[in-house]
Amino acid sequence: MKKIKTEEDTFLVPPTMHAMVMHQANKPLVETELPVPKPLKNQVLIKILACGVCRTDLHIMDGELKEPKLPLIMGHEIIGLVISLGREVENLKPGDWVGIPWLGFACGYCPYCLKEEENLCENALFTGYSMDGGYAEYTLAYADFCFHIPPRYANASGAPLLCAGLIGYRAFGMLGNQSKKIGIYGFGAAAHIFIQVALYNDKEIYAFTRDGDQFTQEFARKMGAVWAGSSIEMPPSAMDSSVIFAPVGDLVPKALKDLDKGGTVVCGGIHMSDIPSFPYELLWEERILRSVANLTRKDGKEFLEIAEKIPVKTETRIFPLREANEALETLRKGEIHGSVVLVME
Repeated sequence: MKKIKTEEDTFLVPPTMHAMVMHQANKPLVETELPVPKPLKNQVLIKILACGVCRTDLHIMDGELKEPKLPLIMGHEIIGLVISLGREVENLKPGDWVGIPWLGFACGYCPYCLKEEENLCENALFTGYSMDGGYAEYTLAYADFCFHIPPRYANASGAPLLCAGLIGYRAFGMLGNQSKKIGIYGFGAAAHIFIQVALYNDKEIYAFTRDGDQFTQEFARKMGAVWAGSSIEMPPSAMDSSVIFAPVGDLVPKALKDLDKGGTVVCGGIHMSDIPSFPYELLWEERILRSVANLTRKDGKEFLEIAEKIPVKTETRIFPLREANEALETLRKGEIHGSVVLVME
């Protein structure tokens, strides 16, 4: 056991750690003992407290996102404690609580970074996809891409904020201040955070779920939706704007059909099944269809401040790290309200 001593704390770091490792698509994760990694000059070593289980992880496991590093430690909704620093790190210190999001690194010099669109960076690295993530006891992160976490969220409840919350917040910002009636298609981890931000801003939420899913519709009403029904139903009035969180392309024409003139539909996932053809009249009258991709550090800082002010409360179901495969299946089957979170034992 190696000791890392700082002015604030002394941390004991074991030589090895437990991790749940993906070796190939469509196969279960494998519990593995690995060496604890050492930070590069601009990285920090994080002892993980909790890591959210995101639908993106299912897309990676199912081979729908086709270029993960392998073997891979998934997970990009990480809450953890800074243990040690690379020699050039100045913005963090051992003992700091941090959150690690999906965007793990951006280059700072490509055309998109120079336009303050680092979420579209040509050289980006993504936590739990192109670099190892949070389904482990320890991980590395680039210091400049960690967020300081308020004490309220330095626990398992904070993990869903790092992706479900951030993507919802970025999508919310695309809807425009004039949107009063907002539709949500798919009421899971992201939606149950999104609705809290929307209600704080005096919006009305209309929740669309799978046909017959009374379980989720009741949850949406409990969270404050003024209407909840099946995605095949027509809402009581036209939406000013909508966000599609469900990875179902068939919902795009339906969301446009439910939309008022001049409204916006935002596709809020990293992967979606194919969108079927639809008549131009659904898009006409200046309706907008767009996607949200990744996040920026500006998004993260703004959202964490707003989340604490509201304050956002997450619904979580906890699994120990070794049960990551069971946690993923629970998410796949839609057997929960809110978010699934892994905790380290």
